[in-house]
Parts: sequence; C-alpha cells; structure tokens
Amino acid sequence: GCGKSTLLNMVSGFTKPTAGEVQVHGRPVTKPGPDRMVVFQNYALLPWLTVYENVALAVDEVYGQRSKAERDEMVRHHLAMVGLAEAMDKKPPQISGGMRQRVSIARALAIRPQVLILDEPFGALDAITKEELQEELLQIWNENRCTVLMITHDIDEALFLADRLVMMTNGPAATIGEIVDIPFRRPRDRTQIMEDPVYYELRNRILEFLYARHQHPDS
Repeated sequence: GCGKSTLLNMVSGFTKPTAGEVQVHGRPVTKPGPDRMVVFQNYALLPWLTVYENVALAVDEVYGQRSKAERDEMVRHHLAMVGLAEAMDKKPPQISGGMRQRVSIARALAIRPQVLILDEPFGALDAITKEELQEELLQIWNENRCTVLMITHDIDEALFLADRLVMMTNGPAATIGEIVDIPFRRPRDRTQIMEDPVYYELRNRILEFLYARHQHPDS
C-alpha cells in the first residue's frame, strides 16, 4: 500500500497525477507512449499468437512505416537476445513462465524505449529461474543501456541489479522515504557482491527502514 503501482502507472502514462507532474527527459508525461514500455509480472501475452507474433504485434504498431524485412529483423534480433530464437513458433501456453517473461522483455525492448518499466517481473518465478533472468537482464541492459525503472519487494534483487534504490513510506499518503546509492561496479558478479561487507551494510540499512515503517505505519 505504498503506491508503487500508482507511481508506475503515472510514469507509464496510464494514470494522471492529482497534483504536480511526471517528467521523462524534461517532458511531462500525459499519456502512454512507445518511449516507455512496461513488463508486467503476469506477462500480458496473447495466448493465441506465437512468440514471434506477440513481439511482432508491438513492432508493427510502432514501426509500421518500416519495411517488412526491417521489422522482421527487429523481432528476430530481440528474441535471439533473450535466448528464444528456437522458440519463436511456439505459443505462450507451450512455454515455461521464465520463457514467457523473456518474451515480454523482448517485446518491450523491440520498441527501443527510452525507459523500460518492470513491475515485479520475476516475482512469480522460482528462485533458480529468477536468478537466471536477473543475470540476463543485466546482459540485456549492457547492450541497450536504456533507463530501467523496476518495482520489486526483493532487497537482494534490488542490490544486485540497481544503481539506485528508492524506498517509499507507507500509504495512503506515501512519499519517497529514502534513496540509497548502490556502489557496486559493473559488470556485476553475484558472488563478489555477496562477499562484500558493503552489501550487508546496505541490506541491514534497508531492512531497518522497512522494519521501522512496519512497526510505525503512520511514519
């Protein structure tokens, strides 16, 4: 109840703020646009379309003025990027949850957004698949270098992936509570990070913030 989804919807352009404004690169956000793409926890794929067609649907909508060959290359490139070149003819019910989330990420990146918005994208996955996709997300980011805004409840995930962690106070009148800069250099190595004393210092600091808000919900 701290307003994470509301914040995501405002950045995405699905919801207008009641006061103030949301800006992306200095421009106010007033509606959804291809410069901001969202990856949801529940994949949001069309089950009657193939993996290829789910990605192509978005590419055709945004880049319809380009040739069919160009659009085909964009789809295939981004499916290969997430390791799904061999699965492009399958439909979502025929693939695993981790693969479906890869399709969602490929679809979002194929639009070449300035901001990639991730709404707890790995929350429904098992621990091993979750860690694999976290590693893949870092590799994908290294190639694309777009801004990523990710909502997560997982402290370890945030410390491994992010450069900056923004914690929010409790709702209904939630605010930005504390901002933590994460100092680990890139490329990130999970083992090295988890052996770093700074990792545990940051983790304890974050837990203290969250526990304090849980014990004093009005603060």
